[in-house]
Amino acid sequence: MFKGIAKEIKQEVLAKAKSGEKVAALAQQYGISAKTIYGWLSKDSGEEVVSILRYNKLKKENQELKRLIGEITLELSLGKKN
Repeated sequence: MFKGIAKEIKQEVLAKAKSGEKVAALAQQYGISAKTIYGWLSKDSGEEVVSILRYNKLKKENQELKRLIGEITLELSLGKKN
């Protein structure tokens, strides 16, 4: 028998996913499949789901670029050359 998920839990999961928490971690934490959560995101925000996923990917890339720039800046300030 299928047991539905409480509306409050669904809203909580969606809010956390939209704030950047990983869907896989949320799925494990709440005992819900990642596919279900992605489905909710898709229904809840239409094309915005892609934007959220893209945003999180770009955010990680941006952090990595900042780290690399910091390393290069430090090396240059110490007089090291690559």
